[in-house]
Amino acid sequence: MRGRASVAAGLAAAVILLPVVGAQADPKPTLAEAQAKLKKLNKQMDEIVDDYNGANEKWKKAKKQYDKVNTAFKKQDLQVQALRAGVVGVAVTNYQTGDFRTLSGLFTADDPDMMLNRMTLMDQLAAGRTQSLTEFEVAIKGLRTQREAKKKTYEDAAKVKDELVKKKKKADRMVAEQVKLLRELGAYNPGNTNSTGQIYTGPASGNALAALEFAYAQIGKPYRYGGTGPGSWDCSGLVQAAWRKGGVSLPRTSYEMWAWGANRRVSVNALEPGDLVWHSGFGHVGIYAGNGKVVHSPQTGDVVKVTPVGEYNPDKAVRP
Repeated sequence: MRGRASVAAGLAAAVILLPVVGAQADPKPTLAEAQAKLKKLNKQMDEIVDDYNGANEKWKKAKKQYDKVNTAFKKQDLQVQALRAGVVGVAVTNYQTGDFRTLSGLFTADDPDMMLNRMTLMDQLAAGRTQSLTEFEVAIKGLRTQREAKKKTYEDAAKVKDELVKKKKKADRMVAEQVKLLRELGAYNPGNTNSTGQIYTGPASGNALAALEFAYAQIGKPYRYGGTGPGSWDCSGLVQAAWRKGGVSLPRTSYEMWAWGANRRVSVNALEPGDLVWHSGFGHVGIYAGNGKVVHSPQTGDVVKVTPVGEYNPDKAVRP
């Protein structure tokens, strides 16, 4: 009995120590919980994408500035090399003539005309040597300045590039989470990068018509953060490209667009076709198409599409 009791006690202890898998496993989220999480992710992603796009624009400007400085540096270096050759030539001449083979020949010349000619030649050579050395010295200083500018610009560009890489990694992680959740919900739409879109038939005219015709031609193409076409778009990339067709140059990010339109803001109760519309902050922008519709590129796992204005729920607007 004692043996059986010991075994029973041991089994009981083992059972107590065993992990209860069913109790510890995270319960699968309900549809409502998953949708709420996705909505939160989408809002966060809007902000991350705007940061990424801003960093990307800074990188483009920094790279352009570095290329400009680098080109100037190379040009200055070529000038220095050419002047160096001239200075070397003067040095060789001085060596060959012994600095005009001393001045003895000048004063021992029997013919006064010959002496005057030699004096003129000496003046010319001395002037040429002085000018060459001066030009070379100035060019060297210029090259040194260009080199320092090149180094500083490169270092600045490298810092911006590092910032961009960090923001991209953060955005990539967020996208992976969004895609996973969308697939679990059966709501992932890969879109079609070759979509021919739709024909705009709304009430817009003039520049707004050109912008909306372009935007509608992108319908069905996938959302991609950082996307500026032609096969995929993020929200501000689509708006920027559409209004470029309408003859207006907009900044790259949705927040910058809002700042750009400081003197062009209009009430959401008086929207006209072509107006830029935001909702829930500054992270997402679309274009009011008229007839109670907004065309926009929503978020990861979705495509460029037309949404009822009541569903889009704009709370800010700018008229380009």
